[in-house]
Amino acid sequence: MSAVKLTMAIVALMLATRSLAAQQAVAVVPPPPPDTSRMTAQQLGLSVYPAQGQSPAQFATDQAQCYDWAVEQTGYRIKPGNSNAAAQAAGQAAADQSAAATQGAAVGGAAKGALVGAAIGSISGNAGTGAAIGATAGAIGGRRKREAAAQQAGQQAASQTAASANDQVAAFKRAMTACLTGRHYTVS
Repeated sequence: MSAVKLTMAIVALMLATRSLAAQQAVAVVPPPPPDTSRMTAQQLGLSVYPAQGQSPAQFATDQAQCYDWAVEQTGYRIKPGNSNAAAQAAGQAAADQSAAATQGAAVGGAAKGALVGAAIGSISGNAGTGAAIGATAGAIGGRRKREAAAQQAGQQAASQTAASANDQVAAFKRAMTACLTGRHYTVS
C-alpha cells in the first residue's frame, strides 16, 4: 500500500471516529412513556415552563415526583378521566336513600285519597267507587312526590360532592404548583 493511500485511510478513520463521537455526545434521551395513573400538570390546567432549561425527561420525572408529593400533602389522588364519577355516585346514593325514606309515600297518598274519595262518593251515593278513584289518585300523587324528593336529594348530593371535588382539585393544584416552583419551573 502506498503512503498516500495509507494516509487517506488514517484520515478517513479519524473523521469517522470524530463523527461517531459527536453523534454519541448529541444523543437525545427521550422522555419516559407517560404514566396514565397520574394526571399531568397540563391535565390539571397548569401551564409549566422550565425556567432553567430542564429537559423533557427531567420535567417528566419532576412532574411525577411533584404529583406524588401533592398526594402526600393533600391526601387526594386525582386520576385522569375520573372527575365526575364521584359526583354521579354520590347523587345516586342520595337518590336511593331518599327513595327508601319516602317508600310509603304512595301508600300514604292512596290512604288519604281513599278517605277523600269515600267522603265524596258517599255524597253521590257510591262510597266504594269514590274510595277507589280517590285511592288511585292519591297513590299517583304520592309516587310523584316520592320521585321528586329522590331527584332533588340526588341533585343536592351531586352538587355538594362536585363542590367538594373542586376544593380537592384546587388544593391539589396548589400543592403541585408549590413543588414545581420549588424545582425551578414557572407555573401559571
